[in-house]
Amino acid sequence: TDHNHTFLAGLTSTVSESMRVARASVAIALLFAVACAAEAKKEADVTDLHIGVKHRPKECARKTKAGDAVSMHYSGYLTDGTKFDSSVDRGQPFDFTLGQGQVIQGWDQGLTNMCIGEKRKLKIPPHMGYGDRGAGGKIGPGATLIFDVELLNIK
Repeated sequence: TDHNHTFLAGLTSTVSESMRVARASVAIALLFAVACAAEAKKEADVTDLHIGVKHRPKECARKTKAGDAVSMHYSGYLTDGTKFDSSVDRGQPFDFTLGQGQVIQGWDQGLTNMCIGEKRKLKIPPHMGYGDRGAGGKIGPGATLIFDVELLNIK
């Protein structure tokens, strides 16, 4: 019976250790999943316009304002990194009048006070982009949009 007792004690110890390892593994997996979800959510949950200046020229004789005819290069992305449009890829700058509703609201607001040669990253919430209707086949309803933009000229 001492042999059985020793065997059972060893088996209990082994099972107990296996359970601790399994619980630790589950805890680590859950923490990883939560961290990944939080990271993905951070990019997708933009509720306000975010304007990041990537490059600002040293000299700036004039900044953009509403009513200016501007020429831009841009690349547009969804929050998962999918590129949906790019004037750079087409080799054709995009021209429009700023602040006149010719472009999405995120652009009208996010491209003001720019210098020629300045580069920005815009994170545009759905209500300042295409909202619940989306656009074309690539931009779904409620999409947060991310644009890398460069002001080429003020005309």
